[in-house]
Amino acid sequence: MNGVVRTLTTTCEQLREQGHEVLVVSPDQFASIPCPTYPEIRLALTKPGAVAARLREFSPEAIHIATEGPLGMTARRYCAKHAIRFTTAYHTQFPDYLAKRTHLPAEWFWRYIRWFHSPAKRVLVATDSICEELRAHGLTRLHRWSRGVDLSCFTPDAPPPPEFAGLPKPIQLYVGRVAVEKNIEAFLEGEYPGSKVVVGDGPSLASLKTKYPDAHFLGRRGGRDLAGCYAGADVFVFPSKTDTFGLVMIEALACGTPVAAYPVPGPSDIVTDEVGALCEDLDRAIAAALFCDRRACAAYGASYSWTAATGQFLRGLAAFESEELPAA
Repeated sequence: MNGVVRTLTTTCEQLREQGHEVLVVSPDQFASIPCPTYPEIRLALTKPGAVAARLREFSPEAIHIATEGPLGMTARRYCAKHAIRFTTAYHTQFPDYLAKRTHLPAEWFWRYIRWFHSPAKRVLVATDSICEELRAHGLTRLHRWSRGVDLSCFTPDAPPPPEFAGLPKPIQLYVGRVAVEKNIEAFLEGEYPGSKVVVGDGPSLASLKTKYPDAHFLGRRGGRDLAGCYAGADVFVFPSKTDTFGLVMIEALACGTPVAAYPVPGPSDIVTDEVGALCEDLDRAIAAALFCDRRACAAYGASYSWTAATGQFLRGLAAFESEELPAA
């Protein structure tokens, strides 16, 4: 579970509530292997024609390829071969992620990103700064697709977890994947006084627990429990420099918690002076964010609607006649 998965899951729920039929072709429907260096992500192993058969049976009016993995590659190949219109989305800064994991130049991976997305009718992108970055890499058919917050769950009155009781203030919170590309060490190595709390799970959890024994690791939380973590914190710290949006930031804001982050794509598209602070020195960003009005943060976070985001998604789709789908 991560921000991309939550986005896709919520979008499917919204589409179905609006009366649309949705078929999701995902790795859990096939045999799969763990992704090298990231075993929690599964890579699907498909037989030739398996994805095409599912598409033909469902007879869709639009095809959206959500990720650049093996299933996305199979669907892309099928659509490109038969001149079928489709859309893609750029959810993750894979070139930067892979560069961190492999120590190879990010530009090597940008070649694959350009190749994968270039045939798409539109590439759905979450923020203006990511649009600019993709244009700089030669991808120009772009469409904005923002994100939303479940305002029935993420509210300022969510009760804080019992683990927060007695912690020295200010409580500084990180929520998200515990993985190398999230740059969590930059947060945990900071010298700002108070308590540092990490909520989430991932491949780096064990090593960070050992390296930073003074930090508080609460593991994975969800729903109202997660909302309470946000609402009970004094500041939400987002140390990642490779996210395309950062869904956790608007969830924190909806709970009334200001955001401290680096001035990079993602945070720079979301965080204003009224609801947080951006600085290359993360401790200074934390200090400034603590002065923000929590009521203003909650009002700003509440402006992100899943209904509006799903409307953007629908407008970005490239419709076609289902009869265009060939048998193989």
